[in-house]
Amino acid sequence: MARDLTSLPHDPPPVGQAIQAIRSQQKLSLDALSKRSGVSKSMLSQIERNLTNPTIAVLWKLAQALDISVGDILGLGMEAVSAAEPSITLQPAHATPVIKNKDGTCELRILGPIDLAGTTEWYALTVEPGGVLASDPHETGTREHLTVLSGHWKVQSGNSEQQLQTGDTARYPADQPHTISNVGDTTATAWLVVESIRR
Repeated sequence: MARDLTSLPHDPPPVGQAIQAIRSQQKLSLDALSKRSGVSKSMLSQIERNLTNPTIAVLWKLAQALDISVGDILGLGMEAVSAAEPSITLQPAHATPVIKNKDGTCELRILGPIDLAGTTEWYALTVEPGGVLASDPHETGTREHLTVLSGHWKVQSGNSEQQLQTGDTARYPADQPHTISNVGDTTATAWLVVESIRR
């Protein structure tokens, strides 16, 4: 499936707490770390309070000044997020990544977590009348499952073709060229699950 990324997943994990912990462990003041790294004291303060996420260039400067690797900072930042993470996590609607096809008639909202990408992916699919989501073959053994929520759809996989209406589910091989089309007169919606089988 050709993907034009129009929005990215939610922001990276904050690393301010990790930087502050390392600085304190090394008994460095904000001013001292600022002088060592060349990063302004005000920027450091914002980073440590998680008001902003540093760029890779800034992270590299801080890592050099603290005599550690960028990976060490990111790793500690991830640990801090994991420790504070509740048993139920929420991904707000505005933070859900969106993919659109080239002419903008098809929109897929990525609902699955990033760590399942390439194994099991699921999307909320919206297609305008006449819109066609054309996909190149995925990995061998990949299947798609399309469940229609509204509208009139047509699915083609290889030489097979099937029309669907509200409530129907089509399951088909996605390791060959395949298309999903809205053949109705109104905007159509569906759930799309992509299942990759590792061999």
